[in-house]
Amino acid sequence: MASGEERRRGDNLVPLAALISREMRIEKMEKPIVKYGHAAQSRKGEDYFLIKMDCQRLPGNSSSTFSVFAIFDGHNGNAAAIYTRENLLNHIFGAIPRDLGREEWLQALPRALVAGFVKTDKEFQSRGETSGTTATFVIVDRWTVTVASVGDSRCILDAQGGAVFSLTVDHRLQENVEERKRVTASGGVVGRLSTVGGVEIGPLRCWPGGLCLSRSIGDMDVGEFIVPVPFVKQVKLSNAGGRLIIASDGIWDALSSEMAAKSCHGLPAELAARQVVKEALRTRGLKDDTTCVVVDIIPPDNSIPPSTPPKKQNKLRALLFRMKSHFSASKLSKKLSAIGIVEELFEEGSAMLAERLGNGDSTSQSTSGLFTCVVCQIDLAPSEGISVHAGSIFSTSSKPWQGPFLCADCRDKKDAMEGKRPSGVRVA
Repeated sequence: MASGEERRRGDNLVPLAALISREMRIEKMEKPIVKYGHAAQSRKGEDYFLIKMDCQRLPGNSSSTFSVFAIFDGHNGNAAAIYTRENLLNHIFGAIPRDLGREEWLQALPRALVAGFVKTDKEFQSRGETSGTTATFVIVDRWTVTVASVGDSRCILDAQGGAVFSLTVDHRLQENVEERKRVTASGGVVGRLSTVGGVEIGPLRCWPGGLCLSRSIGDMDVGEFIVPVPFVKQVKLSNAGGRLIIASDGIWDALSSEMAAKSCHGLPAELAARQVVKEALRTRGLKDDTTCVVVDIIPPDNSIPPSTPPKKQNKLRALLFRMKSHFSASKLSKKLSAIGIVEELFEEGSAMLAERLGNGDSTSQSTSGLFTCVVCQIDLAPSEGISVHAGSIFSTSSKPWQGPFLCADCRDKKDAMEGKRPSGVRVA
């Protein structure tokens, strides 16, 4: 016969089915509902987009699912936009080590995004085509949003309470003083288009080529000081959720970020995307390809109503970006999220690969035992790898023979982007 103490322990046991049910409820509460809408009006046929809701960090594991949304605004043809849409995703995730936990995976994303953008640019330029494209690439993993962008296709966050924040930086020579300085320091010439009478017209451009952007994928005829290194920002939303509006410059040339967000308040994502495009066309007409993707990140209990226009008394406190170092999870982090604060986990916009790729795993060793190029992921013999730090004044390493490593081709591209040698690209 069981003793009284054994009976008491038995009374405290929880049935397995109840435990599984409890875990499923917890997981459901931790994962928001993601809904999206898309709308577009075409004039030149150079805007493309990507929506993928069923990506998995661990293949076959449904709890590791995340979503990807992207816009590619091509110029000088659509080849670069199409190629980037078809290849960028695989290049990014090919640069992330396997079998990482979720927090480690999120921490690895910023460097992988840089590697994926540069690899996509390098491969497209090898085809000998001269078109180019912007790229705004958004990853939504539960409450964490990671955005990488080159060019002037923008992603904004409309947080609960009506505060609107940009998650991208426009790489337009006309507005971005830092980018103008970088381009000229790397060997580019920045100026306006000159007419027959010597009168300068239009926005600032980079010569040769006349491109208005300082960063893009492709554009091999302009010069490699037009770099594919993205601005990357990662934030964690509060459990109130929020709305992302991702759009090409056909939207942003007509509407400010605040106007775009306000125009679709209270509408579901699909109708919201249509409304933003409609408002842009009403304001400016169809002068360019106009594409918009709206993503709603919604609390699973759906207890929080759709965002409403901002009120004066709560506008300042609606959203506060709080720096969080090295992605560490803490009780304070959870408390901040619970009261409606959005945390900034990462932000970096340097165009220097030594700064962007030089932190993290210093060995860059593949599963085969060889070293790998941190950009193109090809295997290298130890004698073949060239440190990303070698010869760089931006190196964070006192030992330039340490990794991560580049292959000879990627090192040449790095040097050309930083103005250390003339671009090797020649267009017949």
